[in-house]
Amino acid sequence: MDKLVIEGGAPLAGEIQISGSKNACLPILAASILTEDECVIGNVPELKDVGTMIKILGALGKNARIDSGSVSVKAGKIDNVTASYDLVSTMRASISVLGPLLGKYGRAKVSFPGGCVIGPRPIDLHLKGLRALGADIRIEEGYIIADAPRLKGARVYLGGHFGSSVLATANTLSAAVLAEGETVIEDAACEPEVEDLSNFLVAMGADISGIGTPTLVVRGVDSLRGVSYDVISDRIEAGTYMIAAILTGGRLSLKNAFAGHNLALIDKLSECGGVVEEHAWGLEVYRRGEDIEATHITTLTYPGFPTDLQAQMMSLVALSRGISVITEKIYPERFINISELNRMGADIMLEGSSAIINGVDRLSGTRVMASDLRASAALVLAGLVAEGVTEISRIYHLDRGYEKIEKKLSEVGAKIRRESE
Repeated sequence: MDKLVIEGGAPLAGEIQISGSKNACLPILAASILTEDECVIGNVPELKDVGTMIKILGALGKNARIDSGSVSVKAGKIDNVTASYDLVSTMRASISVLGPLLGKYGRAKVSFPGGCVIGPRPIDLHLKGLRALGADIRIEEGYIIADAPRLKGARVYLGGHFGSSVLATANTLSAAVLAEGETVIEDAACEPEVEDLSNFLVAMGADISGIGTPTLVVRGVDSLRGVSYDVISDRIEAGTYMIAAILTGGRLSLKNAFAGHNLALIDKLSECGGVVEEHAWGLEVYRRGEDIEATHITTLTYPGFPTDLQAQMMSLVALSRGISVITEKIYPERFINISELNRMGADIMLEGSSAIINGVDRLSGTRVMASDLRASAALVLAGLVAEGVTEISRIYHLDRGYEKIEKKLSEVGAKIRRESE
């Protein structure tokens, strides 16, 4: 098992190339099931989660390979509709094979998904969407077993207790493209990753309107074709490095970053004293003054502030002037990083679904443990500015979502290295 060792105090300066979006490419890879033709998907980050999805496709009977950021899913039929526990239990997005399997082959057996431990993430909206299209679904021995000789279009409302769901929208959308008749998905997730999946499906021959809005209208077609398609850049990776630039008092040029996908973050970074400049090639980010200012944040579904950047922002405002409040509306239990930040000298108190952060002058390096993907990134950011040495264990979480993070950071001045524990 590896760990990261960080010597804090170096401002970051230089260029970072933003990788393709993890959260976009996983449902897109799953959607390749919908055609028997070859699909070539480009701008794919080489991450543990991508490797897991490729293994799932392989177990289902698809020949998928990644090479130099491009995944080729060879032509051919699926000969197995079971996605086993051994693979699905390691990654939440594995459930996105459910809709494509059901839509293309009329049946699916998919294990309940796993992933980061950030509180309950039920799949009720996934099942609601597929049942509305006519699927018969039962739960047996930890597996979702779905059958539908032919799905039929319907009006589906996907609003949940904590807002819309990206993966539930992806599953329902992927199932509907080959269904008979018209499907209207209301309160669909509007995240760029859903828009990217929709554009991929349209390139394959799907008939979808309302892309990027809460109402998706899908008119079923008889078949889909293979396609070559490039995934969008990763807005969460870009956001993490934007925060890093401001936190360290440095200046970063983020190639292939897109401001339109991170407007809520940019707004809060501005309140904290950050500057984000748009260019044709991406974004330039720096701090306009000496101090980091406090702010209040509430995570919401897109285009609100993303829950996947909440932990990283906590590391930023931990060194701000004043008191900040971060309220988590998507995953109210997503505060596992607080205890580790407090061990580094932060002053953070948890009150229900809100964290109250009293800004401090300094953080101290120490040994900390990563608990989930985004909390891991938050600890890396804290380590970049902490006095002394920070050791972060269990960084396999980071490898699920950040491509070559220590390499990218070291190239812009961070003193960071990977070691075996």
